[in-house]
Amino acid sequence: SRRSCRRWVSLVLRCREKHLVLLRDGRTLIGFLRSIDQFANLVLHQTVERIHVGKKYGDIPRGIFIVRGENVVLLGEIDLEKENDTVLQQVSIEEILEEQRLQQQAKQEMEKAKTQALKLRGLSIPRVDMLDEY
Repeated sequence: SRRSCRRWVSLVLRCREKHLVLLRDGRTLIGFLRSIDQFANLVLHQTVERIHVGKKYGDIPRGIFIVRGENVVLLGEIDLEKENDTVLQQVSIEEILEEQRLQQQAKQEMEKAKTQALKLRGLSIPRVDMLDEY
């Protein structure tokens, strides 16, 4: 129909702009949208994976990135004029990866303590990895 055709033209025109993509696994990608289809499959160019930990962030260059539509949670255009207006501090890749590792380690330890406390009270929580089987 004519209306859907206009929507596609609008999306094609946006292919020259920088976009942020939030994936189902929690990763954040930033790049130039080069292609999109009716299933939200994406091709991003000059892509970086942005990792946030607290008030710090780091960008890992990924190049051309193909994303299957079922993994897209959010797709948004980045306002280039406001892109650098942030309270976050950019750090090196090595530093952000170490911060992320420490954050994940602390989270695992907290979950372990929580599970242990519930066990002592006779309760149990199914493991997250077991929930995918249902």
